Amino acid sequence: MTAQAENFFLNYLERTGDRKLFKMHHYLGVYHDLIGHRRGENVRFLEIGIYKGGSMPMWQEFWGDDSQLTWLDIDPKCKDLELPGTTVEIGDQANWDFMLRVAKTHGPFDIIIDDGGHGMYQQRISFDALWPYLNNGGLYIIEDTHTSYWPGFGGGYKAPKSFMEYCKSLIDQMHSWYTDQDDIFPLSPWARQLGMISFYDSMIVIKKQHHDAPVSIASENGKMSASRAMLSVRDRKSIFDKAE
Repeated sequence: MTAQAENFFLNYLERTGDRKLFKMHHYLGVYHDLIGHRRGENVRFLEIGIYKGGSMPMWQEFWGDDSQLTWLDIDPKCKDLELPGTTVEIGDQANWDFMLRVAKTHGPFDIIIDDGGHGMYQQRISFDALWPYLNNGGLYIIEDTHTSYWPGFGGGYKAPKSFMEYCKSLIDQMHSWYTDQDDIFPLSPWARQLGMISFYDSMIVIKKQHHDAPVSIASENGKMSASRAMLSVRDRKSIFDKAE
């Protein structure tokens, strides 16, 4: 059986109904690799952005029957697309109070997908509001992040307020355990929350993973030892250099 035949999301394209499904083709491969093994799992799921409602039956078929599936959109007409056993909330993803209400009512979530307006302020407000309501081990997925390079969406190449640049800064904060420049790069609270940040073409996936400071292990002759000494390394050219 080919990889394409095994891909639920690609196979689903042959079973779509009159609701138009609109995704970049390679997203379906990303979803297969990322969560394909979780088909049938019962989750709390939130997707921002409905458009014609084509992704709604796809996700409903993918997740388990006891899942709690929520969508939100700014267009009131999208309420008519609500499927039995699912919820559609109408409101602005850039409205902090609305996003908090959705999170408190339907969360905490295991999977959050932002396929909404794609504006920088929309992506940032949604992320900041919803992140506390993402379960440990959960995934926050932002689609169409190429808008970070479009000035019309508040982005632009290396634009400080683009969501792409914000996520690049999260990479630094995830690694702030290892700072050797405390005055300009102190330990960030994000270091204890971020387990993974993956950049795909036009998509970013962030995994919440609560954890303590990383531990280095050594094993010799079947005996293992653990240490956090790497976190206190200062002013050395190599962590193996013992010279002062």
